[in-house]
Amino acid sequence: MAYTGPFEDRLAIRELFETYAAAVTALDAEAWGGTWAEDAEWSLPDYPEIGTTQGRAAIVAMWVEAMKGFPGIMFEAWPGAIVVDGDRATAICYTSEVYDRDGQTHRDRGRYEDTLVKIGGQWFFRTRSFRNIHRQIQPKGA
Repeated sequence: MAYTGPFEDRLAIRELFETYAAAVTALDAEAWGGTWAEDAEWSLPDYPEIGTTQGRAAIVAMWVEAMKGFPGIMFEAWPGAIVVDGDRATAICYTSEVYDRDGQTHRDRGRYEDTLVKIGGQWFFRTRSFRNIHRQIQPKGA
């Protein structure tokens, strides 16, 4: 995996991943929404019922509604690659989430392919495309 470009930018992008993850865990729509560029696009090809959502406001509205089904979620994210080229970057981000639903504990792992943009000295997600890697569902008490 590649890590190229200025260290300060790579660190800021890593912190963007961490901000996103902390906001998911806290169910903080304002902080989560603040990680996206205004003209962002979020693609969820493994969830055809959701598909692709465009624009920060629409992305946040969709996320707020979806997160009603994930109380008590624990979400973690870490980079697999970050390639910075000026005010643009590409990255791979791996995720792990644990949540309870319908008497079962779900453990999901996934991978984001990201493009990022630096606006006013701050990094934002321009596009995110999420794919599932592994899903484990365990009945409570098992």
